[in-house]
Amino acid sequence: MALPTKLHLEIVTPDRALVREEVDEVQLPGAEGYLGVLPGHTPLLATLKVGELWYRVGHERHYLAIAGGFVEVLPDHVTVLAHIAERAHEIDVARAEAARKRAEERLARPSADLDFERARIALMKALIRLQVATRARTRV
Repeated sequence: MALPTKLHLEIVTPDRALVREEVDEVQLPGAEGYLGVLPGHTPLLATLKVGELWYRVGHERHYLAIAGGFVEVLPDHVTVLAHIAERAHEIDVARAEAARKRAEERLARPSADLDFERARIALMKALIRLQVATRARTRV
């Protein structure tokens, strides 16, 4: 049996389907570290953390901000079920910058009622959104 030459990538959230296309490569923010997936990859299931997901079609990379969820990898198919996913061009940079500042202020002045983990995750989400948005603007 010949190895597949492409991956069918599907990225969905509870609200919508973002991506359904044939791709050459995918990189995902797995809970244990980033996962690179090429056609013919060994099947696996993994949890996702807050991070940057990119996929490549030919020489062009496409970036998304991801926050949590799961991925199923098969030799010719990758399915991402994300809690939150945003394409680079959809990110409101001003809103992400404001969220970053709010999270940094909360973490800088801890109080007894501060949910540290929630504030840390909010900061991570804002930073990833800013990173992904920047990649879209600087892409050649």
